[in-house]
Amino acid sequence: MTLEGKTALVTGSARGLGRAYALHLAALGADVAVLDIDLHSYREYESEAVLMTADTTAEEVLALGRRTLALETDVTDLDAMQQSVATIEEAWSRLDIIICNAGGGLGSPFEGRASELDLDEFDAVIRKNLYGTVNTCVAVAPLLKRQGSGKIVTVASISGLRGGREGAYAHYGVAKAGIAMYTRYLAQDLGSSGITVNCIAPGYVATGRLALAFESMESDTLVSINAMNALGRPASTEDCAKVIGFLASTESDYLSGVVLPIDGATVS
Repeated sequence: MTLEGKTALVTGSARGLGRAYALHLAALGADVAVLDIDLHSYREYESEAVLMTADTTAEEVLALGRRTLALETDVTDLDAMQQSVATIEEAWSRLDIIICNAGGGLGSPFEGRASELDLDEFDAVIRKNLYGTVNTCVAVAPLLKRQGSGKIVTVASISGLRGGREGAYAHYGVAKAGIAMYTRYLAQDLGSSGITVNCIAPGYVATGRLALAFESMESDTLVSINAMNALGRPASTEDCAKVIGFLASTESDYLSGVVLPIDGATVS
């Protein structure tokens, strides 16, 4: 499987899963545009800062021998996203792969029950997840249509496929459910233009943010979380990146409109 000669955009790729996606695509041969609201956001988490081999993910891509662009952009700003896509087109003439990774929740994953939502937090989470994904897709669609090709991968969560225990983290689950359904609509819309649109839905992933949450938990709570899936562990960023690589490659050419859980066979 190779992505030689392909160009990619990964949103929210300064750290965590987005960084893993960007580096994996680069390792497979793609040139990667790294886009984030803060290209140094990894500094917030010591567990992620120690993983960095350069000052930014873009510089890490460059060290892998691939071309890169470093774009500090807010995905909730459609005008800014359109300008970033224009910058990519001017530099590379085309864009083959788009990973709509930017997003995230607010507060603890064990808080934010559906009946007690802070509506300001709800609005913020919807904007950076659902609006951010829609803005990215609206910004890239004209270029992909002109090309007659492209692969879009959106990022939902198992939290968007089923209700969380005790209705917690509802703002995040609702936003991710919206992304999953938007993916299905977009696949129908863009299929005739030769563009595929798929979605991944990770379960618990041991990124810097969740690693901090795990560290603060009692041991019996961690055992309970690991018991929630058949593989008995949270996913690694590499587990998710490998699936991204597949969806970005020619191996997935007849897949579109699919929402693919990466959850180790999680049980409800």
